[in-house]
Amino acid sequence: MKRFFAAAILLALVISGCSGNKAAELYDTAQFEEKQNNNEHAAKLYEEILKKYPDSDFAKKAGERLSKIKGDLKTPSDK
Repeated sequence: MKRFFAAAILLALVISGCSGNKAAELYDTAQFEEKQNNNEHAAKLYEEILKKYPDSDFAKKAGERLSKIKGDLKTPSDK
């Protein structure tokens, strides 16, 4: 199962590497990481967007997602 997720991440990175819009690529990858319940890595990617591309269209969305993730990481799960 880990190999599948690793392959999926690699494929997403390769495909997104062709677009030329790094902020969009990082955001898409962060969204993928969230869907895989890898919120710590997603948060790092959102932070990278805010640091490297603060004026991009994705910076505001990244900030919103980062706030949500950080809130989720602090709150214990009710599962």
